[in-house]
Amino acid sequence: MKLQDLVPNIGSKKNRKRVGRGISAGQGKTAGRGTKGAGARSGEGGHAYRQGGNLPFFRRLPFLRGEGFTPPNQIFYNEVNLDQLSQAFKSNVDVTPESLDQAHLLRDMRNPIVILGRGEMTVALKVRVHRVSAGAKAKIEKAGGSVELIA
Repeated sequence: MKLQDLVPNIGSKKNRKRVGRGISAGQGKTAGRGTKGAGARSGEGGHAYRQGGNLPFFRRLPFLRGEGFTPPNQIFYNEVNLDQLSQAFKSNVDVTPESLDQAHLLRDMRNPIVILGRGEMTVALKVRVHRVSAGAKAKIEKAGGSVELIA
């Protein structure tokens, strides 16, 4: 197969309908726009800011212009990496939200905790947290530890 042999699938590409090209073309004269009125004229549709007296679309949106939309129900996790766990805990210790807080590894005790896989696991730990990444879980279990998720 050569580059010039490549073609799109049959029926996947259609020719553009050329409107306003005579009566026999099927979309001649008014070109599918009906007769008269704003919809028949060029430039119809305008832009989103002009709405003929209504509050413009962009001013109706619930966020600051240019700032993007902030979802109201976001969950902010306390992120803890494996290298932090290895430094803070001895072998065969239960790692719970309370023990992580005592080790000063949490920003806000009220937020759920996620264990991420940065670094290597050198000690076997029993980890009980809200979320664990797949890579972190594999490293913890390879080191002889265990992972339990809490609600």
